[in-house]
Amino acid sequence: MGKRLLLLGGGHAHMVTLANIHKLQSQGHQVTVVQPDEYHYYSGMGPGMLSKIYAPEEIRFATRRTVEKQGAGFVRAKATAILPQKKRVRLDNGQDLEYDVLSCNVGSAVPAVKGQGKSLCFPVKPIASLLQVQKKTLQLLSQGQVRLGVIGGGPAALEVAGNLQRLVQDAGGKKAQVTLFAGRKFLANLKEPIRKLARKNFVRRGIEIVEPGYVGQLGPDTIELENGENYESDLTLLAVGVMPSPLFVDSGLRTGPDGGLLVNEYLQHPDYPEIFGGGDCIFFKNQPLDKVGVYAVRQNPILYHNLQASLNRNELKSFHPGGDYLLIYNLGDGTGIFSKGSLTFGGRPAFWIKDWIDRRFMKRFQVMD
Repeated sequence: MGKRLLLLGGGHAHMVTLANIHKLQSQGHQVTVVQPDEYHYYSGMGPGMLSKIYAPEEIRFATRRTVEKQGAGFVRAKATAILPQKKRVRLDNGQDLEYDVLSCNVGSAVPAVKGQGKSLCFPVKPIASLLQVQKKTLQLLSQGQVRLGVIGGGPAALEVAGNLQRLVQDAGGKKAQVTLFAGRKFLANLKEPIRKLARKNFVRRGIEIVEPGYVGQLGPDTIELENGENYESDLTLLAVGVMPSPLFVDSGLRTGPDGGLLVNEYLQHPDYPEIFGGGDCIFFKNQPLDKVGVYAVRQNPILYHNLQASLNRNELKSFHPGGDYLLIYNLGDGTGIFSKGSLTFGGRPAFWIKDWIDRRFMKRFQVMD
């Protein structure tokens, strides 16, 4: 007798599973996918969408169409609670869905900043919100001088600030000022060669970097630092890192210290073996992982194998995170920064490599659409 597989989210860690729904259905199982949007946007190309390097349809997967054309069910909703003892998931549309095997790939969110609701402020996640940022920025530019603030000192803030500058320049926004509020130190967790290349690029393009100094709160049109300094901002983007969905803590499931769903070497919850997970929403018990997409991509085949094995009562496979990974940042001006191991370089070749890798990834999985 077939079983019910419930997938929460159609993100990077579920890509291989989504591509093989038809195989699971042919084995007699029932597959349902729950996601708040019909599309899933690829975060690696999100900043490029902001600057109009990429059109929205180039960086998104048509999750609903992919699921339904394979004969599975799609529910446009958000999970609000997992009831593991009842094997049910509660949705924000009032539905309860039952499962035999559950897999979670619900991503992460950007922490809020005090006063956020008083200002024109957008978090960089969900990625689709960058389309709103793009539209609003262009509206403000048409009205005259614009001051744009990006809060965050990490890679996401780097890429968003660089691509925001590209957007305003291409729109003729000579009076626009992009300011990055980098906190303690700009790109503090990255290697010095990366910091030097990024800083040189921003100085050349007139992007201001404010450091050290953490943001204390936002006003209607200001950014106030903890030291009392004030900066004017007509529109603010939050790129202050990410934290896992609160779904697991709220559901009383055992989590890691960051609130991510605790999983073992099989990407399986240790208390409830029928619950699996991947991507930014998990905490890998064996080795805490950086919140980078490469791990979700590496988890793909293992997660698919183990979901199928759990449905069919076969042997599970262990996930091994692997070694060093490639980092390439899109600076928005046709250049990038490439870094792997001891090799770091900037310029147009770095962006060309990133663009080729990203487009190849999209082509591989958009074929499901």
